[in-house]
Amino acid sequence: MGHCLGKSSIKLERPVYILSSAGVVGTKEGQGPLGMLFDLVGKDDLFGAENWEEAESVLQKEALRIALGKQGIRPEEVRFLFAGDLLGQSIASSFGLGDFQIPFFGIYGACSTCGEALTLGAMTIDGGYAELAACVTSSHFASAEREFRFPLEYGNQRPLSASWTVTGSGAFLLGKRGEGGARAKIMGMTVGKIVDYGIKDSMNMGACMAPAAAFTIERHFEDWERGPEDYDRIVTGDLGQVGQMALLELLQKKGIDLKEKHMDCGLEIYDTKEQDCHAGGSGCGCCAATLSAYLLKQLEEGNWKRILFLPTGALLSKTSFNEGKTVPAICHGVVLERV
Repeated sequence: MGHCLGKSSIKLERPVYILSSAGVVGTKEGQGPLGMLFDLVGKDDLFGAENWEEAESVLQKEALRIALGKQGIRPEEVRFLFAGDLLGQSIASSFGLGDFQIPFFGIYGACSTCGEALTLGAMTIDGGYAELAACVTSSHFASAEREFRFPLEYGNQRPLSASWTVTGSGAFLLGKRGEGGARAKIMGMTVGKIVDYGIKDSMNMGACMAPAAAFTIERHFEDWERGPEDYDRIVTGDLGQVGQMALLELLQKKGIDLKEKHMDCGLEIYDTKEQDCHAGGSGCGCCAATLSAYLLKQLEEGNWKRILFLPTGALLSKTSFNEGKTVPAICHGVVLERV
């Protein structure tokens, strides 16, 4: 079994393998820089469903179906399923994945849910409690707008600091053995903590989440006795342009320079100049779909050998926002290496 490092990290005794993955996205994402890399791009953002919430469930269902199919794995062979989304009571996951009948853990970490799912899945396998586990996350622009802001019919104006919730889902099949092909291996993780800088602007998620990312990155380097030079890329989830600037400045004050190594999934999935997404992409599906389509591909092809994957999440709700609460955030780090 793995062992604890420092205050917040776990180093796995043996790697846990990402055997396969799938990324399913909407039309806007399919038109972006990574469009050709996704497994499935919807013809429209309803995906044949009657409403936006059902459409998000279809995203998860298709992503998991494709990921399992790539390895020829039947649902009944998977021991546990870790999944979550942005909707109340995680309804996209429960309605989207129920038909698979896999023992289910519903989890919530806002847009950091992909990192949380991979962490819990890898720990479960490393601990000997499963041979195979699946991790799924999703988001949908229209369902998220209705959940957190205004329905699309309202036609509200969005400030330049706002990000665009990705319509997408990522599914990952984790296994103890990597024989026969695996996309990458998970070597360990650094679990984030709730960080709250007192920001109340729900239209500036990047500023809310940057302090949490800065904390986890600094703690990771302390726990693992590593620095930026030990990674080919350090990839945050969905900070966008505003959050990226804040993160780099916060870390610079700590003596950590990430300018040459940092990437953000929210800035990779869209062309921010041409696609009118303002600060960049966000949502549970942002980093999950980007990880499956692009980041793992770079590891497979040998362009990178090791990355630190850091999904970030803003832990707010309509209730907390309407009650005048701040927007706390969290970030989980996962060490991924080439097989």
